[in-house]
Amino acid sequence: MTDPRYKKLARLLVAYSTELKKGDRALLDMIDVPDEFTVELIRAARAAGATPLVEVRHTRVSRELLLEMNDRQAALVRDLELARMKKVQAYIAIRGSENASENSDVPGSRMALYSRLTRPVLDWRINQTRWCVLRWPTPSMAQAAGMSTEAFENLYFDVCTMDYARMARAMVPLERRMKRADQVQLKAPGTDLKFSIKGIGAKMCKGDRNIPDGEVFSCPVKNSVNGVIQFNTPTIYAGTKFENVRLGFKDGKIIHATANNPKRLNEILNTDAGARYVGEFSLGFNPYILSPMCDILFDEKIAGSLHFTPGQAYEECDNGNRSAVHWDMVLIQRKEWGGGEVWFDDELIRQDGTFIPKDLKPLNPSNLK
Repeated sequence: MTDPRYKKLARLLVAYSTELKKGDRALLDMIDVPDEFTVELIRAARAAGATPLVEVRHTRVSRELLLEMNDRQAALVRDLELARMKKVQAYIAIRGSENASENSDVPGSRMALYSRLTRPVLDWRINQTRWCVLRWPTPSMAQAAGMSTEAFENLYFDVCTMDYARMARAMVPLERRMKRADQVQLKAPGTDLKFSIKGIGAKMCKGDRNIPDGEVFSCPVKNSVNGVIQFNTPTIYAGTKFENVRLGFKDGKIIHATANNPKRLNEILNTDAGARYVGEFSLGFNPYILSPMCDILFDEKIAGSLHFTPGQAYEECDNGNRSAVHWDMVLIQRKEWGGGEVWFDDELIRQDGTFIPKDLKPLNPSNLK
């Protein structure tokens, strides 16, 4: 019998996250996902009156294509996938992987080539469709989280099917504050960073783009970032795991970058000119996600965290930075992770992961669960 949680999640994605309706065409991009869930998602889309289009992919096959990727093949993929993306109103991607490091031996030059040439597909999807992207729980994810497979699956479905409408209501004051803020200062062990978000705007993420969700993001004015930030969570990018990433900024540009693998880190930051500037600043507060699991769709939502993102800016909160890279790096500021502070225009907004102003207290974990 199909797990009843599959049906609940499929309905959430269709009815809430992408709001599928009669006459919509929806691309379902399924990567290493059980057929049983794909079937439930097809049924939910049809029940809403939408026409589902399904793409089934496998990470080992994708790796083989990337190993010998050239500009002709990448351009062909771009043209075909962009033409298809332009035919749909909605996009749902479920991304599973038995091995999170599957692409670790793909040359960085191949990954950069593919990312650069296929960027128009991503841009169209982000800006022209109603989309939602989420992971699928696998034993490798459970292992990365230090949990049993069963315990991780239970956490996954709890966090992915929580009451996002309630969370959305609690986000409104934070979005309002970020829209009117100018100067931001971040403090934590090894971190003292200042920048402006004046005039950039802000956007709350409430389960209608990513699942799990729980963040409000903005973006630094491109040349305003100065200081240093020390990230305390591991991060995987292009199949390579990085730890203890430390970035030094001068007038918006990353001028120093160190980690456990500094050579690979700097290769990625040299993908193009925009990769050394920042395209996003965000505060995370999902009450169910407390520890990193080397999966950015979860880690960027950790309660009491923030992420700072070298690379491409979103058009919704745009500082003009363009890059094939968009790399969310996470700093947890809860007391047990070393603590820290977030200031907007000389007002303490969050201390040791806890929101301080009265209008933001509903976002603290004890009030969201």
